[in-house]
Order: sequence, then structure tokens, then C-alpha cells
Amino acid sequence: MSELAELKNRYDRLNVLFQVSNVIHSTLDSQEALQLILREAVRLMRATSGSLILINPTTGFLEIHASIGLTENATRLKLRVGEGVTGWVARTGKPARIGNVSQDPRYVIVQPNVRSELAVPLEVAGEIRGVLNVDSDRENTFTADDQELLQALSEQAAKVIHNTWLHEQLRVKARLFESLVSVGQTINSTLNLDEALQVITREACQLMNAKMCSLLMLDDTGEWLELRASFGAGKDYINRPRLSMAETFLGSVVRRKKPLQVDNVQTSSRYQSFEVARHEGLVSLLSVPLIFAGQAIGAVNIYKAQIHNFSNEEIRILSALAELSGIAIEKARLYERIVDVEEELRRNEKLSAIGLLAAEVAHEIRNPLTVMKMMFHSLDLKFPAKDPRWRDAEIMGQKMEHMNKIVEQILNFARTTEPSFSPLNINQLIEDLALLIRHKLRNQNVEFIRRLSADLPPLSGDAAQLEQVFLNLALNAVEAMPHGGKLTVTSRLVGSPDQKSNAHLLVEFKDTGEGMSREQQKRVFSSLLSTTKAKGTGLGLALVKRVVETHRGKLQVKSKVGKGTTISIGLPLNSNEFGSGVK
Repeated sequence: MSELAELKNRYDRLNVLFQVSNVIHSTLDSQEALQLILREAVRLMRATSGSLILINPTTGFLEIHASIGLTENATRLKLRVGEGVTGWVARTGKPARIGNVSQDPRYVIVQPNVRSELAVPLEVAGEIRGVLNVDSDRENTFTADDQELLQALSEQAAKVIHNTWLHEQLRVKARLFESLVSVGQTINSTLNLDEALQVITREACQLMNAKMCSLLMLDDTGEWLELRASFGAGKDYINRPRLSMAETFLGSVVRRKKPLQVDNVQTSSRYQSFEVARHEGLVSLLSVPLIFAGQAIGAVNIYKAQIHNFSNEEIRILSALAELSGIAIEKARLYERIVDVEEELRRNEKLSAIGLLAAEVAHEIRNPLTVMKMMFHSLDLKFPAKDPRWRDAEIMGQKMEHMNKIVEQILNFARTTEPSFSPLNINQLIEDLALLIRHKLRNQNVEFIRRLSADLPPLSGDAAQLEQVFLNLALNAVEAMPHGGKLTVTSRLVGSPDQKSNAHLLVEFKDTGEGMSREQQKRVFSSLLSTTKAKGTGLGLALVKRVVETHRGKLQVKSKVGKGTTISIGLPLNSNEFGSGVK
């Protein structure tokens, strides 16, 4: 009978474990799983209270993560490994069954009504990660069979805990990577450098659930790190002096190009601004370098308000964010340079147009000046040397000669702007144009459409002058669409490249703007001194005409009031084999 009873007891225990296994495997939520494990343990052991305690990997303390029958004060208890019965089990990895806790020197009083205790270790993936503990208000409540059953339950629980932790890690990873993608899109949608830096710190702080984030960048000398943006920082942090690259902890992050972390910046000797950290409530720090094209340009710093051991996953996520940020920073810098180049081109275009205006003014002055000189000499004004009119006539002749020399100098200077011909890709000029004017297009709400024929033959021309032509036409088209619209640029080959006498490249600028009347179309490319534009000087369009003529090309305008304008430029493949003129 004893053997049969033992078999029956073994069957009952296995059946109980099977039933419990079904219950505790019913969830993937880590906290819910812990509570289910403890509930079944208390029920099976007929205990009055219980707790599931895990070791905090950051602080090393034993902390209660699930409890049944404990007071609120008891649930907040934290023990060191080795302290109390629970700490002893966590340190030795051995179970403890105590019939009378008052006689055990290891016992730490948590609740005064506890008389007996049973505690077994929780071993997860070969490492003691916590303790499963049940208590009773009666002495000698737990038997050896109870201990064996609780140990078997602990093994089941360890597997569940391991699986739920893995699931939680994967869920957190997925959330972090999803957030990282969103952050990357947000960062790269900003073109202004200061705005980009501010977005980086804000998004990094939210992504890492941090108290504060700061972004430091190298100055021009490469010897100092300057605070360029922050999120969550107070006045003390914002106003602290710049940091030396050679002598500070954050400088070493940039020098070594490797992430570094500090458990507590308020007490660490490696961190120089510990007083600021105390005032700001900053504790744990993770700093990763900002790297672009292999060069460290700064550092992104994450601060926690409590002691935190940053995981490898968190370090990888912040490093990935820093890499995206480095690209965004360089893109913003490049965009600022492009805007500057656009403005410089615009200024150069105005200067070129002013030079052409001066040449035309000089040309218009020279004709009447020549008549004046001829008439002056024909008058043959010869007065006696003592006559005051003699000196007046001499001065008039000298000043007319002086004016004639000035006119000749202006005309000679204007003639030096002849184009420098070389093979060029017309489509590439249009692509460069799109980059130059995209800021203005966005501000004016103008959609830029390119319809460029592939494999166009090279054109012989002056790239700089043709770029000015395209820029002027595009900017004038944008001005004609004050409320937004579409600017379509088309390129195509007309004729066969084998028949060079007829073949040419056609570039069209078509807008949906205000359009022009017939009279305005006739005068659109006329003299610099007789513009048809309601605003501006008209110098740009006159410049377009001058450059196209020097390239032996043709201009054509088609427009209708309220329907928009199309300006076509025909450019010969070889500038010496195409007739000039404007239609």
C-alpha cells in the first residue's frame, strides 16, 4: 500500500504541475505571469502569504515584483543578496524550509504573524535571478514534499519568466526600432540646422525615456565641445562653460568614437560637471559619438534621473539615432550652403545684368555724343586766347573726349563676357537648377515637374551662362505664380544628331501663371531700358536673350493672359552651326 500511495502522490504532484503549467503559460505579459506563478504557489502550499522576488541587475537589491497577503509596507522592502532568508537563498542557490522563523537568525521580520517559511531559488538560464517565497501563520506548515513540489514549480516558473522576458525584450526592441524609424523620418524632414539639432534632442529624449538629452558639437578649432541643442535641460546645464576635447569625459567619447556610460555622474570622478548634475537631478549618463563620413563631429548625451544600467540594445539604438543625426546634420549644413549659393548666383546674375545695362547705356550715349562732337568741331569755335569763351570751348572739347573714353571702356569691358564653350549635359544643368531653387519653390507653393529626354547628346556651350539663363527663367516663372502653381521643364532633341545643320536641343519652361498679352510678348526680351515687367527691372530676361544669342540659339514665347506662359530655347548641338535670332 505504501508503494501505491507513493505512486498516487507522485501522480497527484505531476497532475498539479501540469495544471499549474497550463495556467502560468496562459500569458506572455511578464508582470501577469509573475502574479500567476505566485498565486498557484500560495494555493498549492496552503500558505497565508507569498512573494516573488527578483534581483535588480542595476542596483543588486532583491525587490518584490509580485505578492499575495503582504502589507503595502512589506512590498516595498529591499534586501541585499545574502541578507535574510531570502537573501541567503539568492546567494547560495539552495532552498530554505524553516519551521519556526523566530528561532532562525537569518530571518528578517517582514510581517509579525509569520511563523514558518519556505523559499526556493529561481534559476533563469543557469543564473539565480530571484526567490520564490511562501509564508504561513502556523509553525512547521511546510513539508519535504511541499519543498520538492515548490522547487518543481520554481523550475516551471523560471521557464515562463525566461520566455516572458524574451517576449518583452522583443516587444521593446520592436517598439524602439519602430520609434527609431519614425525619429529618423522626423529628423531628416528638417532642413534648417538649428531645427534639426533641436528635433534630434527632443526625439532622443522621448525614445530613451530620459530626463534630459543634450547635443554637443566640435567648434571650428576642433579643441572644444559646444552645447548646440538640448531637451529637458535647466539653466545650470545650458549656461555651463564649453568642454575641452582633451580633458573631459565627453571629449573622450568624441576622441575614441565609442559610446561610454556613467552609473552616477553626481559621484563619478570621471564626470567634471557633478555640481551641475546635482542641481539638475541628473544621475546615469550614456554618451554616443556623432559620426559622419568616419569623422566624429560631436556627441549625443542621454541622462536618466535614477541609477540605470544601459543595456546593449539601448546603446545600439542611441548609436543608430546618432548615425541618422550625423547624416541629418550634414544634410542641413549642405542645404544652408545651397541656399547661400543660390543667393550668390542671384547676386551674380544681377551684377551681370547691370553690366549689360551699363553697356547698353554706353551704347545709347555714344551715338548722341558722336553727333555732339561732330557739331562742336564743325562750329570751329576759335576765340582769342584772352577771350574767356576760349577756355570754355577748350573745356567742353576735353569733357566730350573724356566721356567718349568712359563709353569705350564700358563697351570694352562688356565684350570680355564672351562665352567659353565646352561639352555639357543639358539635363544635368536642369537637375542642378531643381536643387538650387527648391527652397523658393516650396515657399511659393510651386510644384516643379521635369520631363527630360534620356540619352541627349552633349551640347557645346558655356555651363555657367546657361545656368544663369535657366535660373532667370525659373525665377521669373515663379514670380508669375504668386499663389502657387506648376512649373514644367522639358528637354528633347529636335532633328537627328547626324544632321548637324538642323539638329538642336529644345528646352521649354512652362508655367501656370498670370500669362502675358500680345504686346508684352513682343517686348519681353527687348532692351534692358524698356522692360515690360510690372515689378523688377527686366534685367534677367534681357540677359537671357543676350546669352542665347551668343550661343547662336533661338527663343520663342507662347503665352495667354490667365493661362500661363511657355518659353522655349533652341540650342544647336554645335554653337557654330545654328542660326541666331528671337521669335
